[in-house]
Amino acid sequence: MTIHRRQFLKATIGLSTIALLKPELIFAGEKPLHQRLGKGDINTSLEILNMWGTQPQEIQDWYKVSHKFLATDLQSSYAELAKTETFIDLAKKLKLTHIGGPILGDITTNSVKIWVRTLKPAKVMAKLTIDNKTITEAFSQTTTESDLACVIQVKNLKPYTCYHYQIFIDDKPANIPIDAVITTAPDQNASDKTRIAFGTCYHRWGIGNSKQAELIASRKPHALLLGGDVAVQDRRNHIGLHRADFLLRDLAPAWQKLVASVPVYTTWDDHDYFDNDLAGIPKGYKLKDKQNVWKAFTQAWPNPAFGFGQGKQGVHFRSRIGCCDVIMLDTRYFRENKAGSFLGDEQMAWLKTQLLDCTGPFIILSSGTMFSDYVSKGKDSWGKWDPAGRETIFKFIEDNQIPGVLLTSGDRHGARGFAIPRPSGYNFYEFEVAALGGRSGPPATDPSWKTQFYSLSGEFAFGEFTFDTTKADPTVTFNLIHEDGKILHTKTLTKKMLTPSKK
Repeated sequence: MTIHRRQFLKATIGLSTIALLKPELIFAGEKPLHQRLGKGDINTSLEILNMWGTQPQEIQDWYKVSHKFLATDLQSSYAELAKTETFIDLAKKLKLTHIGGPILGDITTNSVKIWVRTLKPAKVMAKLTIDNKTITEAFSQTTTESDLACVIQVKNLKPYTCYHYQIFIDDKPANIPIDAVITTAPDQNASDKTRIAFGTCYHRWGIGNSKQAELIASRKPHALLLGGDVAVQDRRNHIGLHRADFLLRDLAPAWQKLVASVPVYTTWDDHDYFDNDLAGIPKGYKLKDKQNVWKAFTQAWPNPAFGFGQGKQGVHFRSRIGCCDVIMLDTRYFRENKAGSFLGDEQMAWLKTQLLDCTGPFIILSSGTMFSDYVSKGKDSWGKWDPAGRETIFKFIEDNQIPGVLLTSGDRHGARGFAIPRPSGYNFYEFEVAALGGRSGPPATDPSWKTQFYSLSGEFAFGEFTFDTTKADPTVTFNLIHEDGKILHTKTLTKKMLTPSKK
């Protein structure tokens, strides 16, 4: 939900120094904030809502009403909430035009998707302009069945072009960030550099960090890849609370401004799937529970795809952003909680097909959990659950000499980079940046980790790849960037270095 412009400015200007503190330190004398999450406590949610600057009281009241309704039943929905008299009255009082969005996603050289959630079933239009001249319009519709969400796909755009845009709901202009723009991706064969920001573990408390959000936007990435633990926190099968957490996300001014101009691509990990370290169908739950979690997730993001779609589900997908292919895996939905089932047979077969089909000089292969075994002895990661599956993927890439593969991962709070040596003499490179929420986690480093090339714990930071195809041997430069703008670590690799050699 985007608040009225005057309220938006009031909420984002003059933030106190509390916004600069780590989440664990904000509420002195109490348990750390993260220890009080996951129980549907409205007080905790309000602390997060006001964590990076006090929201107007009317917005707090509106969230209280919404949270109370959504928390009452496992299947509570926005569509039902929006019919209540109190909700309607408060929305009118606040002059709200919609509940959530816009969130950009699935950016290509000639198209973009825009996610919006409305106050009632409505027609939604996106109008794109250049120099105040309308270039194109695209439409969608929200319904009760879609839980008042829709995704508008705008097509026939030009590569690497900046468009201003506006959203109209039932022909009335929606209140969105005033400087919202859409910048299409560079042509796949052009010499333009491609920049992709990434990270995991925003959780609920990192999303409102305006300092970090503004820094990400200022570096003008073509996209932001979020590899799990984003927005929803330990709600298990309580879909009403999944939705309450998504609403908390959409109320954060920093988030509103960031995703209105930077396209996001999102998969889940344990916390926004069910709860810590849970996967598949957790003990005590049923198939329908994970299907319901999947449905709520798909109604909250503008991804290129959601796994195999209705029927087989999952949230994995493949896309192309400029010169880089992107494959984001789902390491939760298909796991059978036994060794060898990390992706499931069908997703593994799908992955092999996608890897062979990639045509760019580089591939980002994203896993919610870590590929390497250094941190926590591979806890809840490939090393514990499916070392054979990991070996299958690595060997498949080597045997087929698939070029330019970069591994990204998350789950273990902090940030760490590792080379993963292979018997063939080839090295994979893993870039784990689970620092969007600024949380401490397992040790960031250890003297025995001989192949580690960066580490971080307890600080807000994000990762960034910049791809340069102008050189004879194309390069990718990784930066680990602190929220204050300091580049903590840089590493440049060439396509040749990232291409397995013939045996």
